Amino acid sequence: MRAGKSYGYVRVSTKEQNEERQLIAMRAYGLRDDQLVIEKQSGKDFDRPKYRRLLKKLKPGDSLVVKSIDRLGRNYEEILEQWRNLTKERQVNLIVLDMPLLDSRVDKDLTGTLIADIVLQLLSYVAETERENIRQRQAEGIAAAKARGVKFGHPPIEMPDEFDELKQQWKEGRITSRKAGKILGVSYQTFLRRVKMSE
Repeated sequence: MRAGKSYGYVRVSTKEQNEERQLIAMRAYGLRDDQLVIEKQSGKDFDRPKYRRLLKKLKPGDSLVVKSIDRLGRNYEEILEQWRNLTKERQVNLIVLDMPLLDSRVDKDLTGTLIADIVLQLLSYVAETERENIRQRQAEGIAAAKARGVKFGHPPIEMPDEFDELKQQWKEGRITSRKAGKILGVSYQTFLRRVKMSE
């Protein structure tokens, strides 16, 4: 029987994020730099080409090490799907460094597998809930700021004095929005937007 190979997968979501913490954890675990796959890829589009290439390399009995479970997917469903694909279909050992319970090599009996699956589902659910809470807090923060009169985006373009006259002409159908915008030196969309704002 072949001795399984070990790989570490490191992902940071943006070019600005630093992968150093993940690399330190991988090296402390005993992986060499030539065993590491480093991906700087947004979790949003999740088009991870290096991860896909690594999946093709993995054989039954190999081990894949990640620092935290959220490196595997961007949401609850995706993390569970990757866990199933790796541990059950591909028969790959999956080791999550910051969560020792999520080590598919340990207790490969039915109880051990069941415990790992329950822990994984719980963690994935918590991670997804936290993401939803962050989004909700952001939305609430924006709404509260707007209620206090905080303006978002660019300040509106200052309209020349003839705006009111042109607005009236446009309302009466004596001038098109394009013509009005041209006279004012703005796009017709800006003219229409300012008409709406001034109502």
